[in-house]
Amino acid sequence: MPSNGIRDRVAIVGMGCTRFGEHWDRGANELLVEAALEACRSANIEREAIDAYWMGTLTSGRSGLLLSEPLKTGYRPITRVENFCATGSEAIRNAAYAVACGAYDLVMAIGVEKLKDSGYSGLASAGGTPTDGTQSSMTAPATFSLLAPAYSKKYGLDTDTLRRVLTRIAYKNHANGARNPKAQYQREVPEATIENAPKVAGMLGVFDCSGVSDGASAAILCRSEDAHKYTDNPLLIKALSFIAGPADGAKRQDYDYTTFPEVVASAADAYAQAGVRNARDEISLAEVHDCFTPTELVLMEDLGFSARGTAWRDTLDGRFEIGGAQPVNPDGGLKSFGHPIGASGLRMMYEMWLQFRGEAGPRQVEAPRLGLTHNLGGAPGRCVSFVSVVGAN
Repeated sequence: MPSNGIRDRVAIVGMGCTRFGEHWDRGANELLVEAALEACRSANIEREAIDAYWMGTLTSGRSGLLLSEPLKTGYRPITRVENFCATGSEAIRNAAYAVACGAYDLVMAIGVEKLKDSGYSGLASAGGTPTDGTQSSMTAPATFSLLAPAYSKKYGLDTDTLRRVLTRIAYKNHANGARNPKAQYQREVPEATIENAPKVAGMLGVFDCSGVSDGASAAILCRSEDAHKYTDNPLLIKALSFIAGPADGAKRQDYDYTTFPEVVASAADAYAQAGVRNARDEISLAEVHDCFTPTELVLMEDLGFSARGTAWRDTLDGRFEIGGAQPVNPDGGLKSFGHPIGASGLRMMYEMWLQFRGEAGPRQVEAPRLGLTHNLGGAPGRCVSFVSVVGAN
């Protein structure tokens, strides 16, 4: 059963985001302060006006003290949240519900991650929690690489064509990132370079994998009727959906690695909350969790942007490019903007903030009506998924 939702009851009235990348000379505390103060400036408030905070991070700190000490928040409630790679989105969701229920008037959702100091070449470990032994021991690239041959087999797509599709996704997102001064990677990459890059796992090469980065992002939220106090151009929340799946994909004979059931469920819930009947026609632009290129391909179908077995064709036809019918990851996505885990969901919302205010510069989408952000955390068959729908009115 879909959740009741809080459609149009909460607005985002300020946002901030650091540049994502290798911040060897800055700690999580400094990144948090930069993002928080930028968000306060955009909402025309002082930080003392914030009633409560929800802070997302996977491994960069424990408890609200990570934020309260450097930002000098005084005696304010700060809740630290975590939900794998959807941690930043979880901060938004909890902050929005706190406002909607009337507990607070003005709150901040903020996320941060320092991955470059961790010693990991990929996503940081979530800790050595004991398991029952049924979880895969493969790396994230290896696990997500299974999507490509599965998609090829199910839909009869030859390997050469699929390779062109994955290359086009990476090329698109790098081209978008080249237009984004806060992206980790700010240059276009030729398709030949992408196709001939060293292999990481299966069909996936270096350019099929998202960036590992440091960064922070923040949002300020209030009740929609109060939004005019802070900005003339608020971003209204139409839907927020978070799903934790049964984590049984690896145990089921019928799971075929061509879909994320959790994404399908969270999208259906979000669309019901927002009143969206046809996502392909009604969603103007989207920020999705392109941790690897085949992930974005599958997500286009799970989110209803393409019919099953056709996203590869829509990709090659340019539907998801800036200037196409439904731009996806106009800021460069995880692939090019980077993926500091606790900040990524908020970074996606930051792009919506810019787009709906007409402030996205050379990557601006013309007259957007509804926007969507999507995070997932975990692995195919074992993940959590978040979908939001937002708009200017």
